[in-house]
Amino acid sequence: MSIDCTDYRAIFLNDRPMLDARAPVEFAKGAFPGAVNLPLMNDHERQRIGTCYKQHGQEAAITLGHQLVSGAIKAERIQAWADFTRAHPEGYLYCLRGGLRSQLVQQWLKDEAGIDYPRVGGGYKAMRSFLLDTVDQAVTQCDFVLLGGMTGTGKTELLTQLSNGLDLEGHANHRGSSFGKRATEQPSNIDFENRLAVDILKKRAVGIERFVLEDESRTVGSCALPLPLFQGMQQYPMVWLEDSLQGRVERILRDYVVDLCAEFITVHGDVGFALFSERLLESLNNVQKRLGGERHRRMLLLMEDALEEQARSGSVDLHRAWIEGLLSEYYDPMYAFQREKKGARIEFAGERDAVLDYLRERAVQRG
Repeated sequence: MSIDCTDYRAIFLNDRPMLDARAPVEFAKGAFPGAVNLPLMNDHERQRIGTCYKQHGQEAAITLGHQLVSGAIKAERIQAWADFTRAHPEGYLYCLRGGLRSQLVQQWLKDEAGIDYPRVGGGYKAMRSFLLDTVDQAVTQCDFVLLGGMTGTGKTELLTQLSNGLDLEGHANHRGSSFGKRATEQPSNIDFENRLAVDILKKRAVGIERFVLEDESRTVGSCALPLPLFQGMQQYPMVWLEDSLQGRVERILRDYVVDLCAEFITVHGDVGFALFSERLLESLNNVQKRLGGERHRRMLLLMEDALEEQARSGSVDLHRAWIEGLLSEYYDPMYAFQREKKGARIEFAGERDAVLDYLRERAVQRG
């Protein structure tokens, strides 16, 4: 049996299942795509052992650990690990640094369940460093172009049709604007960075060295872009996606009203529509200061009327009024200023099919 694996690249490229033996509080702060948390110690046990280590040293802490995780508790945890390893014989286990916790899990699996299961040398810390380096290397070694455009032009939709597109909003589970929250929670910032890094790693593994990114601010909702990447985005060339006001209104109506409402109902059931309505109103209130009092009141009345009609009849027609008003009076002037400011970096502008063709041709020409 191979005791340790340090081929982190192969682990992530092959989507190897991973048993994370860290405590739940550690897992919640950040983990890897597909990892399952089956801890050696729960949060309370970990805290007690940490206190013991500080006060009495390592030997006393280890003794306490064996006392806390013994008997039925130990048997239950070994059973959970054994079930995972049998279901995922191609996987690995890890702890924070590839130290005592993962060694114990590995040893107990062998002694109590007769299962040889490899662990990751260096643990979570080493794999996390590998992924951070993956992003840093891409920033210095690869070619990037930004996809910009007015709100509602369908930038993310276009990006997902490109084999070399990096969907930052998809990884962040957020649409990027003040109205961008989804019905489900965003990942932790570390999880977001890890997902992005694995995406880059897999694309580079098949020969992609030129990437298309949506032009974003430093944060996508609560997720912050890796600083080297964001710094690079201030200089990358741009392609500007265009569409008519009517086309953009219809796309926003679909994405932020029809689809988002359905998403809330799917996730939350009977209270889904009420939560969707609250989210939409909250999003408008979040830009109240920037809108100004009069515009905010006017948009709010239009949105409330639209939500009442949607609740009563299912019709979404009235939503077009506040969407068009918000675009023409708020978002468009802001984006027009951005386009002028970044104009020197724009190497192509056009509607969807033209931009799609240009970006695909650009990737081939620079290959």
